[in-house]
Amino acid sequence: MHDTQAIIHALCKFRDERDWAQFHNAKDLALALNIEAAELLEVFLWKTSEQANLDDIKEELADVFAFAFLLAEKYDLDVRQIVLDKLEKNAMKYPVEKSKGNATKYTDL
Repeated sequence: MHDTQAIIHALCKFRDERDWAQFHNAKDLALALNIEAAELLEVFLWKTSEQANLDDIKEELADVFAFAFLLAEKYDLDVRQIVLDKLEKNAMKYPVEKSKGNATKYTDL
């Protein structure tokens, strides 16, 4: 079992011990993911990146990861594979020779 699978297993064990799977439909997991991402943004509100509290960043980022992993588990997705697949697509959209050092969207390269 690789690290991602171990994390998902631990999350599911935690969820199942509390009988929370009944609340974890795909829509609500996606909503929770978005809410936690907003809470992560709040850590940076009115601050520079350097002023943001690292402990708060870790807490909120962990929540973001947790809901993302649970959503992937809901659809029986291999997190490692879907990220690698997306990297491959992005490599085609953003070839190094056009995008290196450039923040322009691929449609405008």
